[in-house]
Parts: sequence; structure tokens; C-alpha cells
Amino acid sequence: MKSKPVFFIIVLLTAALFLLAVFGLKIGNFELKGADKMRYGIDIRGGVEATYEPKDLDRAPTESELQAARAILETRMDASNITDRDVTVDKSNGKVIVRFPWKSDEADFDPQKAVSELGETAKLTFRDPDGNIVLEGADVKKSSAQIQQNNMQPVVTLELSNDGAVKFAQATARLIGQSISIYMDETLISAPVVRSQITGGNAEITNLESLEEASALSNKINSGALPFSLVVKNLNIISPTLGSNALSVMVMAGKVAFALVCLFMLLYYRIPGLVACIALLLQVTGQLLALSIPQFTLTLPGIAGVILSIGMGVDANVIVSERIKEELNTGKTLRSAINSGFERAFSSVFDGNITVMIVAIILIIFGSGSMLSFGYTLLCGVIMNFVAGVTASRLMIRSLSNFKALQRPQYYGAKEAVK
Repeated sequence: MKSKPVFFIIVLLTAALFLLAVFGLKIGNFELKGADKMRYGIDIRGGVEATYEPKDLDRAPTESELQAARAILETRMDASNITDRDVTVDKSNGKVIVRFPWKSDEADFDPQKAVSELGETAKLTFRDPDGNIVLEGADVKKSSAQIQQNNMQPVVTLELSNDGAVKFAQATARLIGQSISIYMDETLISAPVVRSQITGGNAEITNLESLEEASALSNKINSGALPFSLVVKNLNIISPTLGSNALSVMVMAGKVAFALVCLFMLLYYRIPGLVACIALLLQVTGQLLALSIPQFTLTLPGIAGVILSIGMGVDANVIVSERIKEELNTGKTLRSAINSGFERAFSSVFDGNITVMIVAIILIIFGSGSMLSFGYTLLCGVIMNFVAGVTASRLMIRSLSNFKALQRPQYYGAKEAVK
């Protein structure tokens, strides 16, 4: 039958994706990082502690300014998928202390190089052709890179505060046809030309070559939304909080647990157990790719999310296998038992997974740091559970049931007496 090769196609696809997840892929400048280049959290691999202080500020920064600096640094690390971090404000000394993990390809463990990943933290100013400041970073509430719907050109949108909107309307009214230069400290980053007076607190920067250029400019504008620059004063290397051998121990424990689960499934459920093992491998592979390709920081809570979702995957396969066995024991044919088994199991699997998915999405939306890492790995695991534990498992079992040698009900857990 046409569906016979489906099992082997899924097995080959799983094997190919598993190799990609473990070893990655590099073709010229294009690279997909594998598990060997995954970014791990401070608790697993260690990292850097950096102390930021205001630059050239003749007064003590206020608590609100320090909190704004903290929010900017956290937003920047979220955008870089650095979920394992600790950003604290030292109000008494006017400092912001940041702890974050090493990059996956970090080899020399240079703290100064690591801090450069967080980008510029300079003061942002908008200036007229005479060098007068018409707008400051604190006047910009938000900036984002977008594609215009009418001409599909990249632009940077600016949302200004109430005071910023008034100042910008006054400046653009007198500078039509002239440029307003945007500076990070004394470095020019853009010089858009004013086409007309801009009111209402929303503006666009056009004539950008690509969306990447627009995103880079937008990130710089967002990072400079402070009334002062930040400079790094102290740098320290942080040792792994779980110990240097924690990762190897966790990997070994995961391998042993996976092998024992697969052995149980094979011995107890036979062909459905074999399918469950392949489905679980596909689920784990998908989760590894979801972590390694975007370089999402894997922390101890993140590993807990992976383990929890794998447990849910095992649960889904157990429910399906039991339903198929029950249907066979009532005397149904193999094809009818497989169809009925999956239909009966789907509602239980769906209810359990969809509720966990809702919780994971809430953690991602409202959480940060370790909560974000846990929610992300859990969500990826639940999605892969639907793909592997439900869809792929059903296709594989149907495929194997088309082979005459594999059509005995006993191979699917039925009692020997059933014909």
C-alpha cells in the first residue's frame, strides 16, 4: 500500500534532524548551531558580572533613571535570547549590576569582549544642523523597525512622550528640508531629512536600505533612551553555580532515563512502544533545534521544562497504546482498533497539552529570565508533542499495520486469545 513507506520516511527524517540538532550545519557563512554550541546559563557554564555607572553625570542618578537603565538592559538581553541573567539596581551608589552567561562560542572567556554583546549604552540626542539638541533619548518612548504596507520599504517608527511630541513638532516646523542628526554620544548614527512638520508624537525614519539596517538603528535608539550614558567600571568572571561537571552529569542522567523509558515501552507495548520511542526522539530533537538555532539560553529551569514536556510525551504515547490495546481486546480489527484508539486518546492528550500550553504562553508573555526560559522550553515541548506524539505516531503505526507480518494483535499488546 502507498502508506507503507511512511514509517521509514519519518524514521529517516528523524535521524537527519537528530544529526542536525547534535552537530549543526555550516555551509560557507551560513551556520545552524547544534547542541555542542548551545548557550547555557550561568548555573551550568558560568558567565560575567559587570557594574554599569553613569558617564559624565554631575549629579546622582534618580531611582527612576536607574530602573529605566535596568529595563533597557533587560529588554536588550531578551531580544538576544539571554534569559538567564540578573540585573539589579544599587540605588545608594547609583549603579546597575548585570550578571549574564557566556556565549556558546566563547573560548577565551574575556569579560570585556562578553560585555560588548550588550551593545552601546550611550546617550541619545537629536540635533539640528547647528548642533543644538532638539530631542533627547528620554523623549523617545519606543522605536521599532517595520515594513511600510504601501511601498514595502523598511522604516523606523518613533513613539514620543508628550513633552517629546511638543519639542519635535516645534523643531520639524522650522527644519523642513533640513536634516535632524541622531547621535549616540558624539557618534552620528543617522541623519534623516525633515519632509514636513511632524505632530502627534509619532514619526518615521525612511530611506533605509534594508530591514536589518532599520532594526539596527531602532535598537540603538531604544538603547539610548536615557538622560545619561552608561559605562562599565568593574568586570568579574562568575563560576558555574552548579559546578563545572553539572552539565555532563545531567546529560548522562537524561540518556539513561531515555533508554529506560524506551526499554519499558518496547517490552510492554511492542510495536506501539517502538513508535513511541521514535516519536520521543523526534520530540527531543525538535526541542534541541528550538534551543540551539536561535541560541536561546538553556538554564536549569529550562531543562526542567524539557523534562516535563518529555514526560507529557511519554504520557501521550502510553494513553494511545492503552486505547489501542483496549480496542483490540474487544474484538475489533487492527485498523479499526488503531483509528478508534487514537480518536479516544486524542481528547485526553489535547486537554492536557492545551492547558500546559496556555500556562507556557503566559510565562513567556509576562515572565523574564528563568521564567521565560522555562516557559519557552515547555511551549516548544508541547508543540513537538502534538507533532511527534500524536501526528507522527499515528502515521507510523498505520504504516506498520499495512505489513502482513506485523498485523498480529499480540504485537500491539492484545491478549493472546483474541483472534
